[in-house]
Amino acid sequence: MRGGVAVLAVAAVASGCAQGDGSRVPPAPGQQRLQAPPARALDGYATKLRAAYKARAAATKRWGLKKVPLTPPAPPAKKPRITTRKGFEVDGHEKLGLPPIFTTIPTKQKIVFLTIDDGAEKDPAFLRMMSELKIPYTAFLSDYLVKEDYGYFKKMQARGVVLNNHTLHHPYLPGLSYARQKHEICGMQDVIEKHYGKRPTLFRPPFGNYNEDTLRAAKSCGVKYAPIWNEEVFVDHWEYREWDRKIRPGDIVLSHFRGREDWKGTMPDMIRRFLDKITAEGYAVARLEDYL
Repeated sequence: MRGGVAVLAVAAVASGCAQGDGSRVPPAPGQQRLQAPPARALDGYATKLRAAYKARAAATKRWGLKKVPLTPPAPPAKKPRITTRKGFEVDGHEKLGLPPIFTTIPTKQKIVFLTIDDGAEKDPAFLRMMSELKIPYTAFLSDYLVKEDYGYFKKMQARGVVLNNHTLHHPYLPGLSYARQKHEICGMQDVIEKHYGKRPTLFRPPFGNYNEDTLRAAKSCGVKYAPIWNEEVFVDHWEYREWDRKIRPGDIVLSHFRGREDWKGTMPDMIRRFLDKITAEGYAVARLEDYL
């Protein structure tokens, strides 16, 4: 809103100074008066800003949030360098060019990234909530769950959500041979390409478990990044990877497509808990793919 006020101030100057009686002050010698069209354009932009904020404020009230979610900064023109988190490497990780495993994006901005896994719950209210509040998120899907309703996730994709790989059947991958891991990962690449038109470049190993074969298999079918998470949010609580139980700039937050059959609430209830906490701490939700 401060930005909107600044734009209005510029628009007032651009429209030309006026005297108290409404007449315009003539330009100084050698100066050219600014014309009305740019001023109208600036005023129109400010009007759009006010309307967007008003709509988000109304959605905030409608969905029972405590505060209007903060707007993230523009994505960086130069993307941060993503490396595997120390202690999460496999042997020869960097030498083999394997997809990095990371829990946080390097940034000083107070942003977090929401990621949602598997695809069990297909709640239309969740789609409406995220669309009305303009909250970005990233989905990691498993075919054995999403095949019940591919159309639900097509609607999600149409709202700008990137659909990524979480294997065909959500197995414990380190317990499988290289060939079976490749089938699980590359098979899900094929499913997403068939139903949604594009092979993902992001893959999340089920349970966050992987070995060298996992990452070699993922690389072989086009995966470039393997993000896991630093926090997990549920309907009724948060869980943390770090000992001090604090959110940090750039953290990746995990949740799941779950409903009352598994949780003590709905997906909108989970989003409400997530947004209330991060907004109160001064964080905005950014889109993970914009930083990769």
